[in-house]
Amino acid sequence: MSSVIIEIDPASGFCFGVVKAVEAAENQLKIRQGQAYGDRRENEKIYSLGDIVHNDMEVERLKDKGLSAISNDELLNLDKKTILIRAHGEPPSTYQNAKKKGHTIIDATCPIVLRLQLRIKNSWIDLKDKNGQVIIYGKHGHAEVIGLVGQTNNEAIVVESMEEAMKIDLGKPIHFYAQTTKGIDEFDRIAAYLKENIQPGLEFKSFDTICRQVASRLPKVRHFAKNHDVMIFVGGKKSSNAKMLFAKCLEANQRSYMVSNGDELNEDWFGQPLISVGISGATSTPLWLLQQVAQKIEIITKDK
Repeated sequence: MSSVIIEIDPASGFCFGVVKAVEAAENQLKIRQGQAYGDRRENEKIYSLGDIVHNDMEVERLKDKGLSAISNDELLNLDKKTILIRAHGEPPSTYQNAKKKGHTIIDATCPIVLRLQLRIKNSWIDLKDKNGQVIIYGKHGHAEVIGLVGQTNNEAIVVESMEEAMKIDLGKPIHFYAQTTKGIDEFDRIAAYLKENIQPGLEFKSFDTICRQVASRLPKVRHFAKNHDVMIFVGGKKSSNAKMLFAKCLEANQRSYMVSNGDELNEDWFGQPLISVGISGATSTPLWLLQQVAQKIEIITKDK
């Protein structure tokens, strides 16, 4: 038994939207498969548009149960399948294409994202007659952002940094939004810049649409990392949320390391002094994976 204290961050684990999407997938798979888990038929499968979460281990777990990830191009090559729309959401064109191909849709879009899609669509309609523009602070090419931009007939402008924001035409009215999983500090900086520099008399509205369940994780994970000798952060390599949270860990504790799973742990990370190890994860990291990593750390540190 290891004498090192190993603690899993109580604030880690799936966010509400991801929990909803995974539960929707598992419930539908149970309905279709019944007890015949080892005898799945092709028509019992469910197809997820993209990885249901940005975590390869969880994607593999659900794939074993019958959930296959496909691209939007592949959607057009299938007929009459069950298609799950993940928490990130999709643009209107996806629903139109699915209807044309006779697919059944399981819509697991996060309710927070759904509300944001509607708000952005309404802003776009409101600004059309004013020659205005919808600006979204988000990651280029991110699934959620693609869905948001789709609400504006792909006319919204996406900025990922202050440098990009400074290239915006400030001679037009602006409604400014944020991808739900972005950081609040940069959003506030860009919003302040736009408000201060837009031409006088033009309409400017800023909407802080960052999910507070995600935003609240930032100070919590920083505090958690600071209170352990070594910090192990578990997250998928595709997850922007994981990268953002891990950056906060590093700010608080230089002995912070990011892994996708327990196989990536390095024994050299657990040298002396070592009293406690903290384990945390992204909003797309399942609790079972954090527990597996904790078990491997216990083996590594058993003689320390």
